[in-house]
Amino acid sequence: MTVLVVGAGPTGLALACGLLEGGARVRIVDAAPGPAGTSRALGLQPRGVEVLDRLGALGDLPERGVEVRSVLVHVDRREIARLRVGGVTKLVTRPGVMMSQAEVEGQLRARLAELGAAVEWGHEVTALDHDGWIAGCDGAHSRVRKLAGIPFPGVPLIERFLLADVRADLPLDRTAVSTWVDGDRMFALFPLPGADRWRILAPEPPSAAEAEASDRAAVLLGLLTEHTGFPAGLVTEVGWTSAFRIHRRLAGTYRAGRVLLAGDAAHVHSPFGGQGMNTGLGDAENLAWKLALVATGRADDRLLDTYEAERRPIATEVLGSTSAMTRLMLGRTTAGRLVRDHVLVPLMNRGFVQRRIAEASSQLRVSYRRGPLGSAHPGRRPRAGDRVAGLPWSQMRGRWAVLTADDAAVAAARRHLGPDAVLVLPPIGGSAASLVRPDGHLACRGDAARIDRWLTATLGVPPKVPAVA
Repeated sequence: MTVLVVGAGPTGLALACGLLEGGARVRIVDAAPGPAGTSRALGLQPRGVEVLDRLGALGDLPERGVEVRSVLVHVDRREIARLRVGGVTKLVTRPGVMMSQAEVEGQLRARLAELGAAVEWGHEVTALDHDGWIAGCDGAHSRVRKLAGIPFPGVPLIERFLLADVRADLPLDRTAVSTWVDGDRMFALFPLPGADRWRILAPEPPSAAEAEASDRAAVLLGLLTEHTGFPAGLVTEVGWTSAFRIHRRLAGTYRAGRVLLAGDAAHVHSPFGGQGMNTGLGDAENLAWKLALVATGRADDRLLDTYEAERRPIATEVLGSTSAMTRLMLGRTTAGRLVRDHVLVPLMNRGFVQRRIAEASSQLRVSYRRGPLGSAHPGRRPRAGDRVAGLPWSQMRGRWAVLTADDAAVAAARRHLGPDAVLVLPPIGGSAASLVRPDGHLACRGDAARIDRWLTATLGVPPKVPAVA
């Protein structure tokens, strides 16, 4: 059975790669005539780095990106907070990187080619009469979602933001994101790969409402001087400019029959915190191993119901946190601005606050222990549904891992999943075997019989490979 992936952004490309790694037949189509060359989303969080590593699609992206070590917050042009990010903690052992979405997509397309597939450009979906599975990864204006009749309720958070990618000789630390807040206005500069490349981001001022594309650069350069004091002449070239509205939306369901949604097709939120592309990559990885098992006949399609059960709470949390961050930074009320400038922003200098923010934004704390495949019962960690730290992610490549020295436990996993779908790794503490899902989360822990029971119950079909007498 073929899976049709609609949309060749990071989510769709990661999903297609994961499906192919899992042995499924895949077509990936996109209505655009070819790959986008504009930067769009910026930043891979540590979780996004890990997902690409497991897919074999990370390559040299970390070396090509900008490693951001801090976020500077200025109030009335004075630096009030220096939020340190990108450091190594017990949880975060690899930092995120600042780079354009186009670079991430290019690396994923290269991996897709290694797996024997390619994007079919210029193919627009007009009806849903496909006899296999359809994955809508086609963005906030998803045609797949609309054709499936899935509601997408939500509210606008901000009328309009303007952005531009520029070349500029700015006297700023290129390992930092610099932001300025002044009343209910804000301005931000993000370093991009390249010695003098920057992203400018700011809400559109009322005086420039609905600025034409040709005027965006002039508006942003005026805001640069107004907020930072730097002369606009420091900007030597203006490249891509864009305008967008920030919305908070969540699809009514992630699945309607044979149609599934992922990434921006399922949820959209504020870009504050850099969670969008990374949340989509997490959706893709979670869905890929489940849909591959169903599409190849190794699991009942009821397994796909666990996709929404596990990923929707993550999206809900991200929508809430990014909306709160947007309200904080923009200070829509006088009281809110006072609390922001004199309480919340100064708190960002505290070490414990910095660790909490960095670890939350990393997405490495994501756990499915409260979902249908997890366990919230007290016990030794990691518990079922938790991320398993410290594994050689680049060896996963869509496979499950069994951490054990017990051949019987390995055989039990391979009977259900296939002989080539299981990676054997040394056990981590204790004698019980640990079965780890392709997305790096613990499936179960126990002996061969326990692994067999878990896979039988979870997959809902008899094992494909008979037991060896």
